[in-house]
Amino acid sequence: MSDKSGKRMKYVNQQPTIMNMNVQSMYAMIRDYTRMRTKLRPQQQQVPMVPITLAAVPDERVTRVAWFGHSASLLEIEGKRLLLDPMLGAASSPFPLFNSKRYSGGLPVKPEAIGQVDAIFLSHNHFDHMDRGSIKKLQSGVGHFHVPSGVGRYLQQWGIEASRISEHGWWDEFEFKGLKIACAPARHFSGRGLTDRDRSLWCSWVFKGKDSSVFFSGDSGYAPHFKEIGSKYGPFDLTLMECGQYDERWSAIHMMPEETVQAHLDVRGSVLVPIHWGAFTLALHAWADPVERVIAAAAQHGVTVATPRIGEFVAVGEDKAQIPAAAWWR
Repeated sequence: MSDKSGKRMKYVNQQPTIMNMNVQSMYAMIRDYTRMRTKLRPQQQQVPMVPITLAAVPDERVTRVAWFGHSASLLEIEGKRLLLDPMLGAASSPFPLFNSKRYSGGLPVKPEAIGQVDAIFLSHNHFDHMDRGSIKKLQSGVGHFHVPSGVGRYLQQWGIEASRISEHGWWDEFEFKGLKIACAPARHFSGRGLTDRDRSLWCSWVFKGKDSSVFFSGDSGYAPHFKEIGSKYGPFDLTLMECGQYDERWSAIHMMPEETVQAHLDVRGSVLVPIHWGAFTLALHAWADPVERVIAAAAQHGVTVATPRIGEFVAVGEDKAQIPAAAWWR
């Protein structure tokens, strides 16, 4: 978005969002790293995965999601196959100082084996959500790319035609192959370098079919937009809610796990699938704390939580006894 002079403007959150880190905070982070470093990654060499073999065309009678670790997910909803933030690379960033190696070492399916995908949906342009290498491997099989405003230019730089890219702002609604889609707010920020901070939008996504509905939070701090989304589009059969890489020092842009459960309740979700954990170390908490804290908070509120292994599907309409709930990380 630009002003009348043509200068590119910055996007802002609905709520005032302070993300300043002072010298005292930096010293505290060094102290916390020293104390937590043996707990930041799994002790075992790999986390368990369930190999995925996909049919050429999804079953239109089934809505299900497979989680790849962190936020990357494959959503099959009423005959459509969608990829959400498909960061399928081995490290969370191209910069050695900030990258974290993937815990699982690999993936339940190679990007090249996923085949035809109706669309990729991106929540924002951070490296741990929008990965150039993954997009390049997937792009020939992807019908369309739906992204927040300002993100399309990155994809075009990577060789994707403008005709295959649609940009959306908050509260934009559109139909895609029989699905009702909405680009909804999130409380976060954007940027891939020193010059593009907040020059593109960040968002969450609403997916509504005839008989099923899914909410994908993207990255977000807790804020009133979750209740707005629940009022406008809820209830949801599944919610994919970020719960990891949290810290009180940046809780304005990443929810604490207890807030994850509240956000799920706010959007009127049925089954909660915790995401944004289980793949990379991007914060100074024990690697499995996010899911443990979500489970504890969910129990207090009577919320059903699915804890699939990487690659394991969670399906809408399953008996709750069949929903993956093993504590595989312990």
